[in-house]
This record gives sequence, C-alpha cells and structure tokens, in this order.
Amino acid sequence: MGITAGSREVPGRNACDRRHTYFIIIISAYPILAKELYIKRHDRVYAQLHFNICKETGVQLDKKKHCYEHVPKSVETSQGGKVTILRNQQVQTDRTIPNNKPSIIFLDNEKGTCMLIDDAISGDRNVIKKEAEKILKYEDLTTEIQRMWNVKTKVIPVIIGATGTISKSFRKYVSNIPEKHEVKELQKTAILGTAYILRKILM
Repeated sequence: MGITAGSREVPGRNACDRRHTYFIIIISAYPILAKELYIKRHDRVYAQLHFNICKETGVQLDKKKHCYEHVPKSVETSQGGKVTILRNQQVQTDRTIPNNKPSIIFLDNEKGTCMLIDDAISGDRNVIKKEAEKILKYEDLTTEIQRMWNVKTKVIPVIIGATGTISKSFRKYVSNIPEKHEVKELQKTAILGTAYILRKILM
C-alpha cells in the first residue's frame, strides 16, 4: 500500500522514497496546511527579523518582551523619524503594479535608502529559486519607488528552507538588513516551526 497525501498516492520507487516524499510534502507543499501552520511558522521568523530591526534602529519596544513575544505593528517609526518600517503595506504607485506588498519596507529617511525585505519558508530544494523569484517579483516596484520617493532601493530576499537550508547568498542578503541577525537563530526558528507542524500532523 502506498503512503498517501490526502487522497493522492505519493510517488516513489520504494517505501523509503515514498516516506521521504511524504515528509517533504507535509513540511512545505501541503495546501491545507498553508492556511494556518505554514503561516504561523513564517510569522515567527518574520517577527524575529522585525524585532531585531526595530531594536537596532531605535524603535521603542517593550523591554520586558523577547523576540518570540514581539507582535509587529503596521507602521513603526524610530525616535526622531530617521527610519520608517512598514509591515505588509501596499505601496500606492502611479501605475498599476501587481506585486506591491513586500513583507517589510525599511525606509531610511536620513540616508535616502529603501529596502524591500520579503521573507519565506520554502521547500529546502527551492531556496535559490525562491530568492531569484523574489528579486524578479519586486523589480517593477523597486523602479517605481526609486522614481516616486527619490531613494536608492533594493530587494532583500530572506528565504529559509523548512529544515533550515539556506543559500550561499543568504548571509550576504541578511548583512544588508540593520542589526546583526544571527543566521543560526533564524534557521532555528524555522526548524522549530517545522517540528511543530510535524507534531500536529503525525501525532
């Protein structure tokens, strides 16, 4: 008997192949889980990034709370208005741009720079592909923001595999984001999210 995902038999040459494929489907490619468990895992990594950025740039935070307790606001502004951080905000543009809502827009008003930070937890084999997709996805928005806001703008993809896999470019991308982000901590958060998904589904 084959191992199934939903009502569909999982392909594979033997039982080990099928179990491995089933494992991959559960942690990164099962549509039913995307509505809740995948989002929850993503949001934990997102909150960690957002917390670190706010801490580094002088945004007022509850000092009693840790990053895992952090609830990002739609708009954050540092003291003195040097930095503005937007969370999942659509950018109003002069021309229609479908992809206009990155995870974080980090606008440094003093330096005249803007970063479009978009994070995702993907299948481990797809991290490099996903990074390229993110950069291409926001290419038009990057051009439009540079023109409208007169700031230098770039896209920063933050893609982590469901079991913590990262690309060779990951550290370079993350190094552009304010605060020293511990790569191992971001990976750990993603892996713990995956472990939670497996416990919910298999136990």
